[in-house]
Amino acid sequence: MDRNLLLTKLAGAITDVRLPHPTRVAIDGVDGVGKTTLADELADFVRRAGRHVIRASIDGFHNPRQRRYARGPDSAEGYFLDSFDYEALGRALLMPLGPGGDRIYRVAMFDHRADVTVESEAQRASNDAVLLFDGVFLLRAELVPHWDLSIWVDAPFDVTVERAVRRDSSEEEREELRWMYERRYVPGQRMYLERCRPIQRADLVVKNANVEDPGLEVRKEGGSNV
Repeated sequence: MDRNLLLTKLAGAITDVRLPHPTRVAIDGVDGVGKTTLADELADFVRRAGRHVIRASIDGFHNPRQRRYARGPDSAEGYFLDSFDYEALGRALLMPLGPGGDRIYRVAMFDHRADVTVESEAQRASNDAVLLFDGVFLLRAELVPHWDLSIWVDAPFDVTVERAVRRDSSEEEREELRWMYERRYVPGQRMYLERCRPIQRADLVVKNANVEDPGLEVRKEGGSNV
């Protein structure tokens, strides 16, 4: 499928969702699959449809380093269970934009690079705004009720690991980062896939192994208009 056609279809599925509160869209997938790129591309298409876009990422809701690595720096279970502060995510962003929320939201509560708590500027959303939220582990049971539409971005680990390594490291650092993916990140993602079954929970699945020729699969009723 042509990528512009994919983005047109996804944007149409998003803007077809009509609720009395902002539409909260999860863009989930493993590390390196292309979630952030897809979300950024989608933002332009949704804006062209006349909807205000709120862009945010799970990266703004990390736990402190001490908690993230409490089980060890190469712990897969630690990556899956301890990386993110879901209570802060709900309190600052997802619940304010949901049914009965006051529409006052923040897009980040923690800077994981500096390892410090932050509070992004509070903003007010319009009722027809669209939240495009990308990240890993978004279709965990405790988060699923907060999404009005969910997209799983899919590609095999041999593709995603190489993308992530090239993106996040210099040539000299690549072998060390590959080792971390083999020990911590990929096993942690496998735990997520096995325990939470995000592909089955998603409304739409984007096949993104070839970014120039992606595929699209409708999984649930929320994506039936593509």
